Amino acid sequence: MTQTTVTAIEEVGTRTVALELETPEGFDADPGQFVLVRATVDGVEETGYYTLSSPDAEETMEITVEYVPEGTLAPWLAEREPGDTVEIEGPFGDVQYTGDGDAIVVAEGPGIGPAVGIAERATRADHDATVVFWGEEPPHRDRLDALESAGATVLLVSSLDEAADTLAAAGDATVYVFGFESFVRDAKTVADAVGVDDLQAESFGPR
Repeated sequence: MTQTTVTAIEEVGTRTVALELETPEGFDADPGQFVLVRATVDGVEETGYYTLSSPDAEETMEITVEYVPEGTLAPWLAEREPGDTVEIEGPFGDVQYTGDGDAIVVAEGPGIGPAVGIAERATRADHDATVVFWGEEPPHRDRLDALESAGATVLLVSSLDEAADTLAAAGDATVYVFGFESFVRDAKTVADAVGVDDLQAESFGPR
């Protein structure tokens, strides 16, 4: 495990914070990959996986943490302050965006983190980017607004069927899916039905 320092923390949605961490020496990751976070909470060792929500990890990196009051590690992370330290390991995961090609990201809940990170990386490289979020009040609203101003497409849906036309028009874009198990399964079903060829998905497990 590697110890790293919290450089900033910001509330970005309902029971959701963005935790910015100093990038450890030799750490190299792309948006879509994830890290293991380990901490001792009330005398018990807790671990959790969190996907990067920053467009890169050059000097700092960010994870988006959704928490509930009765949780353990996530509420503990939400209470960190700049200067605190946390232990991480990684990066892990084969789902990653390296800045090549157009990207469509379909997400729910904390999946909005990697969605904005990938979209920001894509627009920075002059590629088309689309974020499809299942829900009415996504975290990272300010970053989504900035993405729209930069030419990206942001689509809020109440049903994944509403994303069918967007997915059908994917063309050469890679489709990324981030969310809990049932959401990922349903998104794959819609994508398969409209003929998406290039899809990468990361499931956060059962909700």
